Amino acid sequence: MQELKILILSVLFITFATTAFTADKTPPASSSLTEVVAIMKKVADWQLAHPRHEDTEWHNGAMYAGIMELYKSTKDSKYLDVLLEMGERNEWRPGKRLRHADDHCIGQTYIELYLIEKDSRKIIAIQNTFDEIMDAPKDGRKDWWWCDALFMAPPALARLATATGEQKYLDFMNTMWWDTTDYLYDSKEHLYFRDERFFSMLEKNGRKVFWSRGNGWVLAGLCRVLQYMPDDYTHRERYVSLFKQMSAKVASLQQDDGFWRASLLNPDLYPAGESSGTGFFTYALTWGINQDLLSKKKYLPVVQNGWSALVSAVDNSGKLCWVQQVGDQPTQLRREDTETYGTGAFLLAGCEMIRFLKIEQPTESDK
Repeated sequence: MQELKILILSVLFITFATTAFTADKTPPASSSLTEVVAIMKKVADWQLAHPRHEDTEWHNGAMYAGIMELYKSTKDSKYLDVLLEMGERNEWRPGKRLRHADDHCIGQTYIELYLIEKDSRKIIAIQNTFDEIMDAPKDGRKDWWWCDALFMAPPALARLATATGEQKYLDFMNTMWWDTTDYLYDSKEHLYFRDERFFSMLEKNGRKVFWSRGNGWVLAGLCRVLQYMPDDYTHRERYVSLFKQMSAKVASLQQDDGFWRASLLNPDLYPAGESSGTGFFTYALTWGINQDLLSKKKYLPVVQNGWSALVSAVDNSGKLCWVQQVGDQPTQLRREDTETYGTGAFLLAGCEMIRFLKIEQPTESDK
């Protein structure tokens, strides 16, 4: 009898979560440039008015990456001021842990601000951090042992190579990236395990456990590395090949409502659509279309549905909902759940939507 009660309660929970989620059904996929900019600013403004975490923590590192792209896409000086004030507030320092990739994430924004305003104060601390690590290197699987790390540190190293003109940062990143990939990438599924705990773990349906946001971190990290990797870099095509492999797999796992679920290969176990993974995937796939790396015919419906799903997760105040909380594996979530990295993913996706719309419908100023 007790087992029957548990089964009934489980069914009721899944039914409630699914019903609650689909109540705010995905709107039509088409969006105008004005609409995209408006919803991005609404989400950014809500998040900035509701701060969480220390500036230099990875949660905010992802958010500030999105704010940076919002500024670059709109040229609204309000957001540049936010970023400059943040950097000054933190004396342009990364997080406190020398070798931990999470604490390098904020360096991406510092370096991009340096590229706008060539003030060496903005990059000296993150450069010194990487120099010290490179003086005593460890294998990628030792320092970047969890797949999220591929969003945190590699894009900062790629940007640092551009800012300084020193290829050693890109070469170090390249060595580390592929050692981590050899360790965590499943070449049959074309997805990354979050970390070594999941090598032999299976979901209830017998499939391997691949976390949505974890793979979102990787695919978005790939984009942000390729953005600053020279076209003639010796190893570039290897990154492009990986990006295309992952993109094809990820696109095939999108659900009918436009969202991806927390567990990519067992979506039924986690019925609510998840915004942070969906944000990173939508960003990466749209970026791929914009860079002519992915077929517009094949991937445009995926990114349109992904963007529409994300917009449907924004409440009237501008809060992005349905964001899985801090964790390291698939879990259930609630509509009211939000986090700063989810906002960052949303803004990154929106900025690529802006670029896509400008390519498709350029104004005189865009030509």
